[in-house]
Amino acid sequence: MTILEARGLRKEFGGLVAVDEVNLTIQRGTTHAIIGPNGAGKTTFFNLLTGKYKPTRGTVIYKGQDITQLPVYRRSHLGIGRSFQITNIFPNLTLLENVRLASQALSGDNFRFLQRTSLLKKHLDRAVQVLAIVGLTDVYAFANTLPHGGKRKLELAILLAADPELLLLDEPTAGMASEQVPELIETIRKIQREGNKTVVLVEHNMNVVMNISDQITVMHLGRVLAEGTPSAIASDKTVQSVYLGELYDLPGKS
Repeated sequence: MTILEARGLRKEFGGLVAVDEVNLTIQRGTTHAIIGPNGAGKTTFFNLLTGKYKPTRGTVIYKGQDITQLPVYRRSHLGIGRSFQITNIFPNLTLLENVRLASQALSGDNFRFLQRTSLLKKHLDRAVQVLAIVGLTDVYAFANTLPHGGKRKLELAILLAADPELLLLDEPTAGMASEQVPELIETIRKIQREGNKTVVLVEHNMNVVMNISDQITVMHLGRVLAEGTPSAIASDKTVQSVYLGELYDLPGKS
């Protein structure tokens, strides 16, 4: 059932230890959130999982394979898709073109100068399909006309173009108006549930975390402070005193 595992991950920046011997196991088909106060090391840890950073020591295992030294683009071909905190789209292309290019790039067809038209149709059909999954039906609209929540949905569609098994989402609700958040969260739920995907996300919005996650890992000072279900984390006295209870007055705070 394990799809992703971190073993003893450590990351040093000079004399600063940002991630200190962190172990983590992600179960297939679940949504797993990584949270913590500013400076907890969660973003650095997330970047170790995605391949943006190489660890000082430790190992990242994906489906039984050591991917610690693989670059981001190699990981994408293994079935790992990641989003960024800052929206990463082509603003002057249509929604259809954004997703079609992603599908084509990850299929290996992008460097073929003479291609059968059936190949292009395959990628166009896939683009229309995933845009519908995320609720974007005006496929010929330009990406720069979308509201911020729509751009987040488009980014999800780009990730889904290659049908990855594992989605790594970096602050998916960052910069969104509060009224846009529930729709995006329902979209992520739909993707995870209907597509049998595994989702790992770093997120500051605690209402989102508590409502979408199967498991939560809380980091503090570069280490894992606690791990468990949303209800277990919400009632954990140590977590409350360090982070959740002080900021969000969650149930169970004394």
